[in-house]
Amino acid sequence: MTNTEQTVSSAAPPHERLMRRATFAAVAVAVLLIMLKSVVFWFTGSVAMLGTLTDSLLDGAASLLNLFAVRASLAPPDAEHRFGHGKAEALAGLGQSIFIFASAGYIVFEAISRLIEPKPIENSVAGIVVVVIAILLTLGLVAYQRHVVQQTRSLAIEADSIHYRGDLLMNLSVIAALILSGYFGLHWADAVFGILIALLIAWSAGKIVIRAFAQLMDQEFSDQDRERIKEIARSHSEVVNLHDLRTRRSGVDSFIQFHLELDGEMKLKEAHRISDEVRDEIMAAFPGSEVLIHQDPAGSQKLTSLQQS
Repeated sequence: MTNTEQTVSSAAPPHERLMRRATFAAVAVAVLLIMLKSVVFWFTGSVAMLGTLTDSLLDGAASLLNLFAVRASLAPPDAEHRFGHGKAEALAGLGQSIFIFASAGYIVFEAISRLIEPKPIENSVAGIVVVVIAILLTLGLVAYQRHVVQQTRSLAIEADSIHYRGDLLMNLSVIAALILSGYFGLHWADAVFGILIALLIAWSAGKIVIRAFAQLMDQEFSDQDRERIKEIARSHSEVVNLHDLRTRRSGVDSFIQFHLELDGEMKLKEAHRISDEVRDEIMAAFPGSEVLIHQDPAGSQKLTSLQQS
């Protein structure tokens, strides 16, 4: 029997529009938060506020990087990139993590300096008001990003969402620091919360690195997803078995390939029909996937193994 390639175009236009809108929304929110927090940091001098301001600056840079990375990842396959450009998202994630780790180190340095020489916080009310505004804006953005990730499985958008989900906790910490330092005279609280924010930022960066490397190293789907693919193929009444299942993800694209074992006496036309039916079932279960199926006569794998031994 011969090979038959069955593919389906991925990253449908609706997904592209969602991803592009999410990147623009993230950049817009980041710019607005940077402006607000810069003004409040100028008046309060809070190191916790500096921490969340620095994080917003990095969020803005990361979101801008994502904007270009998503545009690159959605470019269709070409002669030099037959599998598309989806790994641009993973590269963007690694780039983000470098900025994030650097910002965490800077915040810790500033916080330790403030522990050594505590300084009172001024204009705490203004800081609290701005942080509440930031929380409301971030909640709206995170909700939209979650919707986009559910629809597209975009690593770049998910990485951005991790940043902003962390911002919610950071902003709550800033409110606590402003209250404890501004109203109760516990000036050390500002620095302590700044260090906690830095640790949270670094933890988020670590998660991004792990997911980015998983894509760059072509990590297989989860065991559950692989078993699901096998179940779909084997559920066809005319399929004997399958072997050499290989899977990977690149951005929003998923690639699935395997050998389908069929009756060795079957005509090529019938084998092609069965493969098409199996392919359609897999694509329904894994939207946006590209499926490559090689048809083998049943038992050929065992025969090959015996001949080689």
